[in-house]
Amino acid sequence: MITVLVVEDEPIAADAHRSYVERVPGFAVAGVVHSGAEAMRFVERTPVELILLDFYLPDTHGLALCRALRAAGRTVDVIAVTSARDLDVVKQAVSAGVVQYLLKPFTFASLRAKLESYAQFRENLRAAGEVAEQADVDRVLGSLRTVETLAPKGMSPATLESISKALRESADGMSAGTAAGRVGVARVTARRYLEYLADNGLAERRPQYGQVGRPETVYCWAAGRNQ
Repeated sequence: MITVLVVEDEPIAADAHRSYVERVPGFAVAGVVHSGAEAMRFVERTPVELILLDFYLPDTHGLALCRALRAAGRTVDVIAVTSARDLDVVKQAVSAGVVQYLLKPFTFASLRAKLESYAQFRENLRAAGEVAEQADVDRVLGSLRTVETLAPKGMSPATLESISKALRESADGMSAGTAAGRVGVARVTARRYLEYLADNGLAERRPQYGQVGRPETVYCWAAGRNQ
């Protein structure tokens, strides 16, 4: 179980974030605090593995809190949840050790995707020994990417998420035609998104042989990816 500290100064938002985290399997909220000082005191007495951190706190900025945690030797990971859209803030967040960056306002699905990617990242890091090749390093770091961040220019994040959700919920996988029917898009569009998921390691291609003709490609959510 991954323990989480929610740091958010708005009580209603804090309660919503706590509720969201508790709905994701594998995560447990260790506490909710409303300021940077409270957060520092909390981690001193109760070690946690992840902080869900609002940047605009009443007594400090979230980036300052990240730096204070590192200076105190706290290696806790941080997912920023903030309305800060300045790219310089994003750059500083990466330098301060923030592993995910989620803009407000966000939906439960968006936070769930970040948490699931983070859980997969931690799972990938549990393997002992050394990586065999560059692809192994790419796979570990790539697990922090979510479907939303994968969507390139020209692709709809909403459609990509819908097809990903349908694929996750299909135990036996889906063809492009089946995915098109479930999501409500053209077959060629569904195939494009499924191929993109497969190319990025989120889906697997499996040939399905019928009685005649060429085998049909069935796409399955990749083994080891969180549901």
